This record gives sequence, C-alpha cells and structure tokens, in this order.
Amino acid sequence: MMEAALLGEWPHLGYVGSRLDRGSLRRGEVAALLADPRARACLVAGESIVLKRRPGMADGPGAFEALFALEEAAALGGRTGEACLLGLDGAVPHFVLPLHAAALAVLAERPDLFVIDLRSIAVQELVSAEEIGQLATAKAMTAWHARRSFCSNCGERLVVAEAGWRRECPSCGAQHFPRTDPVVIMLTVDGDECLLGRSARFAPGMWSCLAGFVEPGETFEQAVRRETMEEAGIHTGAVRYLACQPWPFPMSVMIGMHAQALSRDITIDPNELEGARWFHRDEVALLLARTHPEGLTAPPRMAIAHHLIRAFVEGRDPPRG
Repeated sequence: MMEAALLGEWPHLGYVGSRLDRGSLRRGEVAALLADPRARACLVAGESIVLKRRPGMADGPGAFEALFALEEAAALGGRTGEACLLGLDGAVPHFVLPLHAAALAVLAERPDLFVIDLRSIAVQELVSAEEIGQLATAKAMTAWHARRSFCSNCGERLVVAEAGWRRECPSCGAQHFPRTDPVVIMLTVDGDECLLGRSARFAPGMWSCLAGFVEPGETFEQAVRRETMEEAGIHTGAVRYLACQPWPFPMSVMIGMHAQALSRDITIDPNELEGARWFHRDEVALLLARTHPEGLTAPPRMAIAHHLIRAFVEGRDPPRG
C-alpha cells in the first residue's frame, strides 16, 4: 500500500465549509436584516457566480471573494426583492441575490470581476472554503426558486416568504419548502480491489465511484445495493457510511458509503456507464496522485468520491464533522 504521506495531507471536501448560523428564527425579519449596513451578499445567475478579484493577487486559489457589501451587490444588478437569507456570521446577515442574464453579461466584461461556475470555483479553490460552502446553499436556493414560481396544487403564482425559505400560495394557502434529493455514492470493495466506473460525461481518463438517487421507500443501504447491481451487475452485502457532502447541482446531498462486494463479474448498464473495472489499491493510489502510466485519474479533492477512494487507499475513514 502506498504510504499516506506520498499523497499529502487529507484535503478539503468541497461545499461543506460554511459555518454560518442559518438564522431560522430570524427569517421573519428579512426587511430589518436587509437594512443592516453590514449585510453582505453573493450574486448568482443560473449556473454562474460573480466573484470579486482581490487587489494585487494573481488569479488562482484564494484570489477571489464571493461576498459583496449588500449595497454593492444591488448596484451590480442583484435583485434585493428576491433576496434569500443564507444565515448570520455573528450578527452580520449574508444573502444571495439572483441576477438577470443580461446583467451577468455586462459584469463579465469588468476586469475587477470574474464570472464562473460553482464547480470550477470549488475545483480551483478560487475562494475560501467558508465561501464555497455558502455558495452551495446560494446556488441550491436560487435553483429552487427558479423552478417554483407557481403552486403545484392550484397553479396560482407563489409569493416568497420567510426570507426566501418558503413560498406561499395566495389562492389555496399551500406552503412550499425547498427540498434536497438524497444520492448514494459508493465504493464497492473486495479485499485489495475496488470497483470504479466511467461515465461518458466524465473528463477524459477519469474513473470514479458509482452513484444514484435514493428512491421512495428505500434505505440508503438498499439504494447502494440496487444501484451497484443495476449499473455494474455486482451484488453487495455489508454497507458502511463514511461521510456526506452537499451537492448543489441543482440541490442534492451525496451520502458516501463503502460496500462489500459479494460477486466479481461485471455487466454494465450502457445507459449509465461506458465502462467499469476492478482496480488494485496500489493502482488507485496512482489515480489519486495523478501519476498513473495510462493517464488515468480519480475525481478532484473537492468531490466526495475522491475521499471515498482515498479512504480505501489509506485504509482509514475520511474525517467526520
């Protein structure tokens, strides 16, 4: 087994860094919170995030900020009437303001700003882990609002309530709340080998864990066994939880598991995977270190799949908390 030291220290898991008090008891005070001169906000338009360059820093990790003074964010086109409270940093309220696409195009031309997608921000660690965590909530919430304009009960246009954490129907009185979709992501293990798969949408050469949505009436463990069988034809037995990760694409949570293989013969579902194979622990270490002789790689360190694979290589669980 490759020594853990050769792979470096345990890296940061993306989207989990926010330590904001979500302020659920103060969501009815949105007008007062928006009037706070200390309030800050991020700007989101669909898949795009607006970042502010830090003066004097070359582009790269930590060279940007995601939070603007609320007044500045509004001046850039953020819609304060649709603000959603992310939480409180001490007593300072943090919001997300949605942007129109037209405003985004103008901001993309400014040299002091940088427009980029959230996945790239996390992979490149362009802002702090704390801000990446806040952006995960921000993106998920703006995606929910974009898809929840009308009441699914009666069709009436909904109004925003509770600082963006609820929508209400003025006609039938129905209340609508954000939902998070659970997704199991699992590494199936057989002794010193693990099962990795390739999807056509992956970057060239990248192999990763299998994953799938939890269906109604399933436990996480049952979902792991079903998805592994459906995608790769592998029977699994014992399932062990390791860690979880918010995944705002658009609004899921990834539940990371290790599963014990009960069979070896692979039969892939070509609608889900273009390939699956067993990798020895030492070869997987090369994927993580990006030194595999065939140019094969594992997911980047912001993804929970990286941590599940790394835990197998190093013979330990990822950190909790």
